[in-house]
Amino acid sequence: MKKINVFVLFTLGFGLLLSSCATIFTKSTYPLSINSNPTAKISVTDKKGKEIYLGNTPAIVPLKAGAGFFSKAEYQVKFTAPGYAEKIIPVTFKIEGWYFGNILFGGIIGMLIVDPATGAMWKLENKFVNETLDPLTTSTPELKVYNINNIPEDWKSHLVAVK
Repeated sequence: MKKINVFVLFTLGFGLLLSSCATIFTKSTYPLSINSNPTAKISVTDKKGKEIYLGNTPAIVPLKAGAGFFSKAEYQVKFTAPGYAEKIIPVTFKIEGWYFGNILFGGIIGMLIVDPATGAMWKLENKFVNETLDPLTTSTPELKVYNINNIPEDWKSHLVAVK
């Protein structure tokens, strides 16, 4: 009976040493909720410019937190809608607090290998992107002619004589 208990404790202890804190308590892929007013077409690209999602708002897009060993992911969400100005919003990740739990639980293997390799050391900074698009202006350029007697004094120093 004692041999089984020792074996179970040894196995659990060894498992904790090989795991890491952020990997245990968090995740390496996060859902990003994207919405806009008005409804728009969206394109999500990673930091290399590769399109990972194309669709319409509202949408929930799963994003990987890591982009390589010790490298956090970065994304851009581009909103386009007819009659509205295009808008690009950055999506960033920050260090996950549980990553520092490796000091107590995951050890050096968790801190230097497992969490950096899985991306679990990063977490999504904002879980929601909700944008209001700006309408395009439809005004045409115009030329205004002023009487010299009706313009402000500080403008007069910038006038150029036309001959």
